[in-house]
Amino acid sequence: MKVAKLEAIPVRVPYKRVEESSLIARGGIADVLIKVTADNGMVGWGECTRAADVPGIECAVRAMTPIILGRDPWDKEAIHRDLAVQGLWAFQPMTGNFAYAGIDMALWDLCGKAAGQPLYRLFGGAQREEVDYFYYMEWGTPKEIEHQAKDGMKRGYRAYYIKAGVDEHKEEAMLETLRQIIGPDGKIRIDVNQAWTLPQAVRLLKRWHARFDLDFVEAPVPIDPVENNLDLMRQVDVPICVNEGLWREADAWRIINSRCGSFLCFSQYWVGSLVRFHMLVQASHMEGWQVCKHTHGELGLTAAAGQHMMLAAPNACLGHQQTAQLMVDDILTERIPIADGPRWGRIDKPGLGVEVDADKVARYHEAYRKYGEFPPYGNRFPVKAARRFSRRHP
Repeated sequence: MKVAKLEAIPVRVPYKRVEESSLIARGGIADVLIKVTADNGMVGWGECTRAADVPGIECAVRAMTPIILGRDPWDKEAIHRDLAVQGLWAFQPMTGNFAYAGIDMALWDLCGKAAGQPLYRLFGGAQREEVDYFYYMEWGTPKEIEHQAKDGMKRGYRAYYIKAGVDEHKEEAMLETLRQIIGPDGKIRIDVNQAWTLPQAVRLLKRWHARFDLDFVEAPVPIDPVENNLDLMRQVDVPICVNEGLWREADAWRIINSRCGSFLCFSQYWVGSLVRFHMLVQASHMEGWQVCKHTHGELGLTAAAGQHMMLAAPNACLGHQQTAQLMVDDILTERIPIADGPRWGRIDKPGLGVEVDADKVARYHEAYRKYGEFPPYGNRFPVKAARRFSRRHP
């Protein structure tokens, strides 16, 4: 089996609401889908999630294609090596990783289908029957927080995730309401996206942990240098989750060895492949970390890949990240379980175990061609009227 064709298809799918934090104000997901066709006619699908720029990822995929065509899909790590060395992507590692992660996913989908096995079995098998995901809270008034929290309780969520680092007074009021509604057993997680100074983090975390019993705080202070986190750990009792800073394979390894937190929140697109992500998860387990699957926005293909990885992970925590709850639609033929609730069980079908809807792909590709990507900054900065589309839901 050899790779005969590789296609990059950018798509644009809106959220039900704008996702806002100290970093972003984004109205939906724009990603690059990867369709790999083998010489035997078999097809594998992948998804390149993006950070800043969709066209950059699309161009990277096209630049990588000549090195991939004609290769055996099982030789994924050799292809990754050749892209870094002969393709010179070692000099643009993050763009290269984001682009190749989608290609790698499609190659794994192809190999899983050829083997007749779901991906998690190719990574050592399932270590649990189901994976649990968080409830993504929207910023709002105490009344709006109450409504969301009651909705989450009704659906059976145990972990509740809310952004912080913008307005501590509003955030404290939201946390107070959230704790009142979900009771003492619900897990509250806050994500600051590195917005606090060290003294601010110490002050707020001491007070908030005493009042609201935080499960963990994600990225409270800048991760570089790691001594920021180590210093904070000596001063507060809140478990720290590291997210930013897990960029490349070497960066993730440095963070793991530093033991500058208790939870790692990352995924395969930062380190470039499912194998490398799985190896780093295994290494983190040896160093006493727990892993929370990260998303900065994803469609069903990436969600399915992450589900396989968390089924196989020895140290997967409760309450993984997801944006399926926010999506108006997806590019799959069936809704994934976490679009409606917190739990997703084993996937029995081979490969990624999900099916792509060709009509939806065509529709959302056309939406991308017409409206472009969702800029991460929304309308926070002056831009031309033609680019003010982050809050539209065409």
